[in-house]
Amino acid sequence: MSFVATKKLTAFDYVNYTLLALISLISIFPFIYVFSVSFTDPKAYIPLKFYLVPDQWSLSAYKYILSTNSFMNALKSTVFVTLVGTVLNIIVSFTFAYALTKKGLPGRPVMLGAVIFTLVFNAGILPSYLLVKQLGLLNSYWALIWPSLTSAWSLIVIKSFLESLPAELEDSARIDGCSDLGVFLRIVIPLSMPAIAAFTLFFAVSHWNTYFNALIYLSDSKKWTLQVLVKTLVIDSDSTGVGQAGAGGDDRIVPQETIRMASIMLAMAPILAVYPFLQKHFAKGVMLGSIKG
Repeated sequence: MSFVATKKLTAFDYVNYTLLALISLISIFPFIYVFSVSFTDPKAYIPLKFYLVPDQWSLSAYKYILSTNSFMNALKSTVFVTLVGTVLNIIVSFTFAYALTKKGLPGRPVMLGAVIFTLVFNAGILPSYLLVKQLGLLNSYWALIWPSLTSAWSLIVIKSFLESLPAELEDSARIDGCSDLGVFLRIVIPLSMPAIAAFTLFFAVSHWNTYFNALIYLSDSKKWTLQVLVKTLVIDSDSTGVGQAGAGGDDRIVPQETIRMASIMLAMAPILAVYPFLQKHFAKGVMLGSIKG
C-alpha cells in the first residue's frame, strides 16, 4: 500500500494563490467586456454600462462589419502578408541560421558579427523609410515583408537550437551519400519541427499584428491591414470609415461601440484559434535552443 505525500499549504500559499486569481480575473475582464458588447443587440446596448453577459444576443455588429468592403480588403491584405511573410521568414531564418552553424563557412565571423551588431544598433525609422522608398516598395505589401525577413534575435536562437542537434546524424547522412542540401532537408528540418512550429507562431503573430509599418508604408486605404482598420474604428470618432454596409435587410443603426468591439474580436480570433494547436510545439521549441547538449 503506497501513500502519496501531499504538501501542506501555508498562509503564504493561500495569499499567493488569491493574488494570482485576482490578477487573472482583472486581466480577463476586458476580454469578457469586449466579447459581450460585440454580441449585444443594438436595441439593448446602453453606453457606459459594463457588460459581462449580453442582455440580448445579436450578430448585427458582425454582420455589418463582414458586409463592408473595407473590412474584407483589410482581411485579405493581412492574410496575404501573414502567410507569405511567415513562409519567407521560416525559409530565410532557418537556412541562414544553419549556414552560421558551419565553422568552415567563408566569411562566417563577419556575417555573425553583423547579426550581433544589429542587436545593439538600429538605423531608425527615417533611414528605414527612405530605404523602402528607394526600393520602390511604398504602398506595396512587400514593404511589410522584405524588410522583416528575419531578425538577429531569431537567428541567434535558431542557431543555438541547430547547434544542439547531434552532429553524428549529419555525419552519418553524408557517409550514406547525402549532399549538404539533402542533410538540411532530410535530417535537420525534421528534427527542427518543434522550433519551426514555435517560430511560425512568432512570425505569424508579428505579421498579423503589423500596425506601424502598415501605417507609414501603405497610403492606399484599400491596402490597409486589419490592425490599421481596427485603429480607425477604435480611435476615430466617425464609424463611417468602415465603409458602406452590404444589403442585409437590416435597417437598424448599429451602435459604434458594438462595431468597435466586434472588429477587435475578429482581429483576435484567428490567432486565438491557431494557438491551441501549436501550444505543445511552442513550449518545447522555445526551450530546446536554450541549452546546448
